[in-house]
Amino acid sequence: MAEIRIHRDHDLGLKKAREIAWKWAEQVEEKFDMECTVHEGEDEDTVEFTRSGVKGELTVAANHFDLKAQLGFLLGAFKKTIESEVEKELDTLLAANKKKAATKKKPA
Repeated sequence: MAEIRIHRDHDLGLKKAREIAWKWAEQVEEKFDMECTVHEGEDEDTVEFTRSGVKGELTVAANHFDLKAQLGFLLGAFKKTIESEVEKELDTLLAANKKKAATKKKPA
C-alpha cells in the first residue's frame, strides 16, 4: 500500500485552521468523491476521509496540518499525482487565507 504524508506549518490558530480544514474537506468531497467526517477536539481536530481505494486523516492544530493517507493497490500507481493535487489544494487554501489576513491589516 502506498502512503502519502503531508505536513504544513502555519500561524493561523485553531479557529482559522478549522475553517480551512472544513473548506478543504468540502473540496475533496466534491472533487474526489470523498466521504469526510470531522471530529472536533479541544486542542486539535481530525478530518477523516475515505473512498474506494483511499483512507486517511487530516489532523488540524493551531500551528500545523498533518495529512496521512493510505492508497489502495490501484491508486498507489498514481501516488505522485494524487499527492501533488492534495498539496496544491491545501497550499491554495493556506495562501488565500494569508492574502485575506494581509489585506485586513490597516496601515499605522
